[in-house]
Amino acid sequence: MTFIDLCVAIGRSFGRGCKALGCLLAHMTRLTFRYWWVVITLLVLAVAAALYYSRSENQIYRLNAVALLNGPSIQQFEQAYAPLRTGRLLPADAAINPFLADKVAKRFTTYRVVDGLGDGVADYIDFRHKSRPTDTINVQMQDRLCLQFRLKARDFHQVPQIEQALLEYLNSNEAMQQSYATYITNLREEVAFNHRQAQKLDSLTSAYYFYASSPAQPANYNGNGVNFYGDRKVRLFLEEIYEQQKHLQLGDYRMQLATAPVVLENHFAVYSRPLNGRLLCVLVFLLIGWIAGCGVAELIDQRKAICAWLKR
Repeated sequence: MTFIDLCVAIGRSFGRGCKALGCLLAHMTRLTFRYWWVVITLLVLAVAAALYYSRSENQIYRLNAVALLNGPSIQQFEQAYAPLRTGRLLPADAAINPFLADKVAKRFTTYRVVDGLGDGVADYIDFRHKSRPTDTINVQMQDRLCLQFRLKARDFHQVPQIEQALLEYLNSNEAMQQSYATYITNLREEVAFNHRQAQKLDSLTSAYYFYASSPAQPANYNGNGVNFYGDRKVRLFLEEIYEQQKHLQLGDYRMQLATAPVVLENHFAVYSRPLNGRLLCVLVFLLIGWIAGCGVAELIDQRKAICAWLKR
């Protein structure tokens, strides 16, 4: 079979599928017309079920927060986070257990945070999993992850307790605690080094520097019995000081946040759109109700053949 023969076979199969789908829709339309009272009854029931399922207190929302990893790697975090996805292998005394057992919070997932400019600042969250670890432009950050779970609107008052229990469970992981201990030691040394370098640069600005003057008008200075020739000026080292100040501020900021292996840069925020919105639920339930109504109508239409088959 050549490539052209394969394309022709795929095209014919697609055509037969479209024809079969068209015949099915036509048959369902005839059943809807003939047994409209059955279909309408099921459609009304479907709308009632959709309105009940999508009532305000029963709407399900997604909650997101960006977690900062102080030392632990992405792999270590995913291993500790895996029991939350499945609800299994959790310690019996884990604070998050009651919320998972009662299904208050569910569908725990993670998304990578992407640095699009390569400046170490989070730019966006890859909710569609389109970024790649090998991408050198949209770089996946190694110290940040987006955490997400689902919660019903009636349980919003429990968000602070869920957040605290989640962090307590993650920060009790032994592997992440060991990574955090090493990280905090190195970070303290880095912060102390940055402060020493800033003091050195600041001390250099108080010294005088002599630059060679014009031979026609030499300038000399006498200090402690030593003659200095040249223009005496003060150098401010502004560029070096500003660059060092950036490192100093970044180190102090990281030190301020590094209170635990995993901390949240922001509290869990509620996604604006519910997963079971009223319009979406009505449309989906209408489709299900129409299919179910056509199925019941088909049974009524074929009742004689079904009774004859049963009496064999």
